[in-house]
Order: sequence, then C-alpha cells, then structure tokens
Amino acid sequence: MVLAISFLEAPLKFRAPGVTVPLGLGIGRIVFAALNRAELALLLVVGVALAVGPRTPALVGMAAALAVLLGVQLGFLRPALRRRSDQVLAGDDTGTEAPRSRHHLVYIALEAVKVVVLAALGAAALVAIA
Repeated sequence: MVLAISFLEAPLKFRAPGVTVPLGLGIGRIVFAALNRAELALLLVVGVALAVGPRTPALVGMAAALAVLLGVQLGFLRPALRRRSDQVLAGDDTGTEAPRSRHHLVYIALEAVKVVVLAALGAAALVAIA
C-alpha cells in the first residue's frame, strides 16, 4: 500500500488530464487519510501478533520503528502539510511556483525508510514463524 500510494498514485495523479493542483491535493488528502487509517490498523495487528506470537528483539525493534515513523508523519508532518495545502486550496499559492516544502521532502524520505522497515519486518516475521 505504501509503495502503491506514496510512490505511484501520489506523483502520477498530477499527470492525468484535467487534474489541477487543487483537485490533486483534495484527492491526496482523502487517499493519504485512508492509507494512514489502514497503517494504524495494521500496526495494531502487528502489536497483537507480537503480544501473542513469536517475539524477537528484532521484530519488536522494527515494529517500534514503524510506530515512531508513523507517529512523526501523523503528529508532525501531516499537520504541516495540511497547512500548506490549505494555502494552495485557498488560492494563496498556485502550488506550481513554490518549491516543495521541507516537510514534504522529509515525509517522502520517511516513506522510503518505512518501505525498507516493512520489508525487513515481513522477512523477520517469516523467519520467526518458520
């Protein structure tokens, strides 16, 4: 889900005919809100699995890393990005002239780290249950 939404849907939607910056931002808000809800639910599932199943320090560490990454994204970066998109949607900024905010670049970097941690967590979980 993270790969598909963050690295495919998000940048590609702005290439679709007729998709304006405000429209793309509106779609992005809805899509990322749904992704974040799914991520929180799946993080809860990981927590339950660690509570009742095989648990290693590596699994716990990776699950904690995911929780921290998601916490930073939802608690700090998403509100900052929302303020910026509010400006664009209010017509204060076209979104095409101003460079991407540092918050956006940090969010993308954390998404890349999250993908690596998710892959490592999945591999480690398979080894733990094998």
